[in-house]
Amino acid sequence: MTDLPLLDETTSYALVMQALESIGGPAKVYRNPRMAFAFNSVRHLVVEGQDIEIRYGEISTPAIATVQGWVWEIHDEDIELLMKPIKKKA
Repeated sequence: MTDLPLLDETTSYALVMQALESIGGPAKVYRNPRMAFAFNSVRHLVVEGQDIEIRYGEISTPAIATVQGWVWEIHDEDIELLMKPIKKKA
């Protein structure tokens, strides 16, 4: 997926929220913990050509979503930015 444009924070937020809404919303992921080793603890969705990984949380780890290096923590009704993509020096 190297042909896709790099995302900014606003666009990555919108894509992750769109992915979450397609599976029932942030609360559906946040309130539905899975064991880390379960077969269904991670979902991969494609929204507007972008691969989005949704990782369900458990007691000791938060639910997170990632897209192009942007990492978002999933809460009941919204998401919060945890990390931005690392910029490589030329």
